[in-house]
Amino acid sequence: MSKENEKQFVTEITPQSEDFSRWYIDVIKKADLMDYSPVRGCIVFKPDGFEIWEHIKDEMDRRFRETGHRNAYFPMFIPESFFQKEKEHVEGFNPELPWVTEAGGEKLEERLAIRPTSETIIGHMYSKWIQSYRDLPVLINQWANVVRWEKRTLPFLRTSEFLWQEGHTAHETEEEAREETMKMLEIYREVVEEYLAIPVITGQKTKSEKFAGAVDTFSIEAMMKDGRAVQAGTSHYMGTNFAKAFEIQYLSRNNELELAHTTSWGTSTRLIGALIMVHGDDRGLVLPPKVAPTQVVMIPIGPPKTRDAVVGRADELFAELKQAGVRVKMDDRSDVRPGWKFNEYEMRGVPIRLEIGPRDMENGVCVLVSRITGEKKVVKQANLVEEIQTMLAQVQSDMLARARTFMSDNFYSVDTLDEMKELMENKRGFTLAGWCGSEACEDKVREVTGATSRNIPFQPAEEKHTCLACGEKAQHTVVFARAY
Repeated sequence: MSKENEKQFVTEITPQSEDFSRWYIDVIKKADLMDYSPVRGCIVFKPDGFEIWEHIKDEMDRRFRETGHRNAYFPMFIPESFFQKEKEHVEGFNPELPWVTEAGGEKLEERLAIRPTSETIIGHMYSKWIQSYRDLPVLINQWANVVRWEKRTLPFLRTSEFLWQEGHTAHETEEEAREETMKMLEIYREVVEEYLAIPVITGQKTKSEKFAGAVDTFSIEAMMKDGRAVQAGTSHYMGTNFAKAFEIQYLSRNNELELAHTTSWGTSTRLIGALIMVHGDDRGLVLPPKVAPTQVVMIPIGPPKTRDAVVGRADELFAELKQAGVRVKMDDRSDVRPGWKFNEYEMRGVPIRLEIGPRDMENGVCVLVSRITGEKKVVKQANLVEEIQTMLAQVQSDMLARARTFMSDNFYSVDTLDEMKELMENKRGFTLAGWCGSEACEDKVREVTGATSRNIPFQPAEEKHTCLACGEKAQHTVVFARAY
């Protein structure tokens, strides 16, 4: 097989600098993460794509349980009347709602929405379950699918149906509910940064960007390699809005009827899209070891006469790594050249490639190759498990450091709308600017630059004092960016 053919996996991927959107589609298709379904805007998760989600899910779920949350499941069909009970909520979701109007050959007396989010059905159930302060807090999470009929879709990042988790809690006091809201936002930050190696900006959404029906919405925002933002997770303090609408009341310690304070919080499979866009390069996927379906791929090398011996030793090393909990794959195909395999697994984002040949066997060593640096390291087979674990940890750490450097290099401070417009037209990235707090100025920024407010960061790099749109005194320092 020629070197030209060995590079086929890479040459079929559009360079990021040429067309980032095309690069993204090329990578997810070539890496076999998903396929398009016959229903517009819906995708099929193939095993590698779904396994990434499973690793994210497992880590999130572990942390939820550690903080006292339990999983439950609620119906995906929601009566239309439920949406009418909270006006702001229904107005926010109505354009995206698909409705079931017939079932069993008969027209339904009441239309049923296919779940876009579950505040309404869960609020209804909480009103039945909560009677006394002794029933609080209620700390429930749901892993489910939701449907929002998107006009423009992009696999993983924005699809008509997607997978997610949604937490819904009820508390005695505003203080407890707000503490819950921030606790879950911090869990999201920890998982996304420490597990997915994606740095985020944590802050509060502006009024126009908050969740429909919430009092306050908080988010973590991530920067993609094209400079656009992805909202990677949100946590909402709902106040007593849904408690009023669904009569979630409890008898207080003072023997008085009180409204519960509720929260909701969620992350979704759009994290997979963010993962690809933050770390990927022109050779394909680059996956953090903690979520990579395959962490190490083993490739025996050598002529046919030594093949059986090399593969035999590779099998022994494979068993050692497997026993140590490493997600390892052996590719001992004899009809495919090593160069082709190298390109294939680089494209699939496998963090470490292990090569072993006849000379390596004689010397009791093997070669480890890092996906992110391409550096080769010769290690002793006797220390292989330790060397692999050390290298996986280093790759994970280096990926977060690289992403943080990229975010820092593409984060700008502006004082005027003209400055922001010029930046958005000529560079990629986020901008930090002052905002007076008026929706009119926020709308003007969107109209002139195409950027939206991402959040009001808790720890801005600097405090801005003048509104970029009107020149008046700034009430907030805000991160603006174009977003997916």
